[in-house]
Amino acid sequence: MSTKMQRPKRIFIIYDRKLKPIKTFVDQIPKLAKGFVRLGNDIRIFSYCSELSQVSPFKSKSLSKLLFKSQTDELLCDQIKTYKPDIVFICFPKILDATTVRRMRKVAPNTIFIGNDGDPWPKLRREIIETAKELDILTATNDGEFLQDYRDAEVPLCAFMPNMCDPDNDHRYEVASKWQTDILWTGTAKHHADTSENIREKLVTELAKRDNCKLYGCFGRPQIGGTDYLYAISGACIGAHVNAVNSVRMYHSDRLTHYLAGGTFVLAKRVPETDLLFRDGVHLKYFDTVDEFFELADWYLKHETERKKIADAGMQWTHERFNCVRIAGYILELVEKGNYSAPWFDGTPDL
Repeated sequence: MSTKMQRPKRIFIIYDRKLKPIKTFVDQIPKLAKGFVRLGNDIRIFSYCSELSQVSPFKSKSLSKLLFKSQTDELLCDQIKTYKPDIVFICFPKILDATTVRRMRKVAPNTIFIGNDGDPWPKLRREIIETAKELDILTATNDGEFLQDYRDAEVPLCAFMPNMCDPDNDHRYEVASKWQTDILWTGTAKHHADTSENIREKLVTELAKRDNCKLYGCFGRPQIGGTDYLYAISGACIGAHVNAVNSVRMYHSDRLTHYLAGGTFVLAKRVPETDLLFRDGVHLKYFDTVDEFFELADWYLKHETERKKIADAGMQWTHERFNCVRIAGYILELVEKGNYSAPWFDGTPDL
């Protein structure tokens, strides 16, 4: 990957800033901004819904959108007109729409507009696809049917972009005994969207019955965030990872990157061509069924040396290949060349 740029870029990022403390270390945008800055670029961040709430006296989102969206768009366009960014990077904040993008383009006709979608099922969020049609580039954390939805909508350039980590924070910590457990699960047992897959729910239900597991964010159990989230990962012998949907090429939620970067041994549900990202038995172990998960978990809990070897390799690999500077470099390379140098582009694992 080349990180050399012809000149520093001015990059204007638009998203919904996560003000909840629980989201402190899972929010991808501060990591990406750090990556851009470390590559020598200048960054400005505009929190769209925060600005809308500043100009609107109403708590109702629908009233605020109806009466004050245009004013928020005007404030946004004024900042872009003044800043003259080379790149506008949009994370699809709520209420921002295709009209907003068209207004921005009028004041910044030479700017590259990029959108990033880290969520599954874009067809359930039709307004996002309509907004993406106004962009130059769309990146997503999958290269399967969800990204194809954007290609079918004729977004000019669509590309897979993996989740990133920030090794400054996402690493293994020395933790107290209260964080130690055999198996960790964080997240809901089932995604709110309709899905025919039930392996996640079956696995998490079984984990909840076991005394050697800690679960957060499901079955009425509290969520976990902030440094507690990092400590929970560090204290787990095994991190269990299953997506809401596991049939989409190279799609993983950011939980996988959190766990790997945090230094726990990861058992992850296999998805198509996932070995292009992380190699089975080297950086983590994949499983296909709930029974296989528990067979692998039991074996690796009894074989600490083998488990720690894979956990260490997974953490090092994630820190080196999926850190925020490298991912920021991929995005800049995509802007300049229309592609970027990564093994999944030609299907050859660089492992």
